[in-house]
Amino acid sequence: MIQHRFQRAFHSLSILLSLQISNQAVTEALSPKSNNKIMTGAVQKSIKEICRKPRAHWVGDAFNVFPVFADKAFTSELSPFLMFDYAAPKSFPADSSSKRRGVGDHPHRGFETVTIAFQGEVEHADSKGNKGVIGAGDVQWMTAAKGIVHNEYHSPEFAKKGGVFEMCQLWVNLPKDKKMVEPRYQPILDADVPKANLLKVAKDTKKCSVAPLDDGYVRVIAGQYNDTKGPAMTYSPVNLWDIILSNKNQGYEFEIEAGHTLLVFVRRGGVLVQGEALKLADVAIMNQDGTTLTLEASEDDTSVLILSGEPINEPIAARGPFVMNTQEELKQAWMDFQYRQNGF
Repeated sequence: MIQHRFQRAFHSLSILLSLQISNQAVTEALSPKSNNKIMTGAVQKSIKEICRKPRAHWVGDAFNVFPVFADKAFTSELSPFLMFDYAAPKSFPADSSSKRRGVGDHPHRGFETVTIAFQGEVEHADSKGNKGVIGAGDVQWMTAAKGIVHNEYHSPEFAKKGGVFEMCQLWVNLPKDKKMVEPRYQPILDADVPKANLLKVAKDTKKCSVAPLDDGYVRVIAGQYNDTKGPAMTYSPVNLWDIILSNKNQGYEFEIEAGHTLLVFVRRGGVLVQGEALKLADVAIMNQDGTTLTLEASEDDTSVLILSGEPINEPIAARGPFVMNTQEELKQAWMDFQYRQNGF
């Protein structure tokens, strides 16, 4: 079993340290020496393609999701990301019965699942004896890798009370040499995800300054945003930022590693990317050239997820709940699962 108390204390210490660094950076940026300005000048990211909101479908009887990547899922075009499901806010009535809403036991091998609960709660349990609840704002980063069998349901507490449910799940590929490592869980509490200040772009001078938290913020789940590091450990370079833009008609600038796959997903409200308007469940796939992304909210209280990662330039063989490099490895995964061997 995962030692939640130890992990919570460890993450909290890490966040305090990262916030100290972040606060120091903000102080320096706002000092008289900097004249409250941060010069831009890096090459802007350009749009490769915009994928509009797809038709939603049910996963089990608990998750009504938009398959955001649609026919681009499990392609090298979005590597290292494989699949992305978003369950937009949906109200569920209180249910005092013993029936559970969700997805029963199912296997995974060869990749990681990242679950973010925005509203409501998800309860999980697996073949390794792990069990827990992902609450609002929490993140579960599960490395299936060698093999795991798990289930996902609305938590009993949420089912009993009812309410609005909203979550997403992202599948992240693993490099070939990590696909058969031991499974790993990272239960990341909402309180352990640091919030960092946005960089506001002046319309006249195009210079940047550090915006107050009233303007919004970046929840850094994985990777690094400016001087703030996220708590998630990854097997390849990945950034996952949960961004709130409180005010419309204001541009904000984000620095992205050159050569990264970059995806901009709208969870709530609307945003302008290179003059193109994105709404709920739209995603912009950006070209890999350039290192600067500028976003402008078209509605107040807009929420955006930014996913960026170093492409894994290896073959992708995917079938159902398994993602390997070859068809032979997929066959072996099914055989191992059927016979409950080699990780299952």
